[in-house]
Amino acid sequence: MADLPKTPDKTQIATGSGAPSGKAEIESFLKTAKTVASTAPQPGAGRLVFGMDATMSRQPTWDMACSLQGRMFDACADLGGLGVQLIYFRGFNECRASGWVGDPRRLTELMGRIDCRGGHTQIGRVLAHVRDEAKRQPVRAFVFVGDAMEEQADDLCALAGELGLLGIKGFLFQEGHDHAAAAVFREIARLTGGAYARFDAGSAAQLLDLLKAAASYAAGGRTALVRLAEREAGARGLLTQMGNKG
Repeated sequence: MADLPKTPDKTQIATGSGAPSGKAEIESFLKTAKTVASTAPQPGAGRLVFGMDATMSRQPTWDMACSLQGRMFDACADLGGLGVQLIYFRGFNECRASGWVGDPRRLTELMGRIDCRGGHTQIGRVLAHVRDEAKRQPVRAFVFVGDAMEEQADDLCALAGELGLLGIKGFLFQEGHDHAAAAVFREIARLTGGAYARFDAGSAAQLLDLLKAAASYAAGGRTALVRLAEREAGARGLLTQMGNKG
């Protein structure tokens, strides 16, 4: 995957060679992304890349995930702030990333402009993007929310290994029961020293707990996750998987 090209407003866009999105939709995305990117993270804030599968199978739960995205950062309010970047894929070889923002809830507006479209997964592009971002500035963790995996497992694991060497924890949250996806998601989590969890389509509270735990780690490290685990089961489950890995 080539580096995502830079734009003047520091919003990063990656598109494939297939049919592009409509002109009006691209302009809408760029306009909203530019506004969102104007809220820069605080100096020294932890950074989290938030990756989402926006292919057609995710449509039933897309709205739920969008509504929870802002709320998950409430747990980070007293941890010195958090910088977050959204990256999603959908359709025919289309993958886009926003700029970094200091108020992740602003991304809810951006996500609200995205609809799901049929296409294959592009998890490899998400992992490569996280790696490349980490070369420019520190990234503590990434979250990926998806339900399927249609790529070469060994290729994804090789990228995950690179992220693990960089000290970037991966939190993989799977919707549904796809066994191939579960196996690879678990392995990516293991290779990065992160954690894996599955959630049900109708369990908004479960997904919110998982997202809050990942955001807490990104903002405040293991200490913050341990503190959250004292009162929330989702954080305890992720912490148990991570063991003593940072």
